[in-house]
Amino acid sequence: MTTQPARPAIAELQKLVETSILGQKDLIRSMLIGLLADGHLLLESLPGLAKTRAVKSLAKSLQADMRRIQFTPDLLPADITGTEVLHQQEGKNVFQFQPGPIFGNVILADEINRAPAKVQSALLEAMEERQITVAGKTHPMPDLFMVLATQNPIEQEGTYPLPEAQMDRFLMKVLVDYPDPESEIGVLQLVRKEEAEKTAQAHAQKPEENGEKTKASRSADKSSDKAIAQESLFDARREIDRVHVAPAIEKYVIDLLTATRHPDKYGDSLKKWIQIGSSPRGGISLERTSRVNAWLEGRDHVTPDDVRAVVHPVLRHRLILSYDANAEGVSADGVIDELVKVVAVPA
Repeated sequence: MTTQPARPAIAELQKLVETSILGQKDLIRSMLIGLLADGHLLLESLPGLAKTRAVKSLAKSLQADMRRIQFTPDLLPADITGTEVLHQQEGKNVFQFQPGPIFGNVILADEINRAPAKVQSALLEAMEERQITVAGKTHPMPDLFMVLATQNPIEQEGTYPLPEAQMDRFLMKVLVDYPDPESEIGVLQLVRKEEAEKTAQAHAQKPEENGEKTKASRSADKSSDKAIAQESLFDARREIDRVHVAPAIEKYVIDLLTATRHPDKYGDSLKKWIQIGSSPRGGISLERTSRVNAWLEGRDHVTPDDVRAVVHPVLRHRLILSYDANAEGVSADGVIDELVKVVAVPA
């Protein structure tokens, strides 16, 4: 067992996020996995399930610059990437690049499926290449760059669904569900407490302008001081790179992918349900997130349980189901459940 010096910092990051997001532990875990795996997430849920709040809390707890982009049908690529702006410099007209909101650390792409294809592709280019090109000049993204895109599963009017090739560029697709009743009671109490603090801070604003620190502002400063430095995240990523993946585990990952591409060899159910299987990028994502899961569990090697822990969010958006699956009401998660049953687990 190797040491994990960066683990306490990441555990503290998780604790900080969990204090402001109640009843969404799976979402928080998925965000941490995406962050540590240096990937991007697609979040799907109904409105009001704390997606935006979770992203804000993650950025605040990580000393990261969070940017929110509200996607709309009239959005242009330059609205997110930035553009060349004409300036006067020493009596001459000079074009200077004005960065767009994409140049942040944690990007919330809200309702990504409401934007037309050109805007979606501009964002996905930045995700894949970690850079954008404007007027022939390349502009790199920050070292810490993570996109969390959201979409509503029930609203289809006025939307532009992401093509499968673009969906494949997301490390994981996370389904966000309602919190349990106990957690929802905690949400009511937490929001009430936050509103009381905001009211107190608003009434104390005038003394603070005269140089006096209020209790609310001191609390905010203290919360900011607790935020985890980005370097701790990079240290954790380096440790994850050293997590051992045995040949048997590698074969297990590939066997899972093979079963999606040749379902007829793994039973009549999969043959009937799967139309198109996962791409090689799915295998890369599955191996990478398995290493992250093992590291979060305190292990220096990957087990089959680590693979199974992340297989649903990694593969659910990489499978194209058949008409029979849709007619029978079989979801991608149901197909993956069957997949895990029929593919042999390494000893």
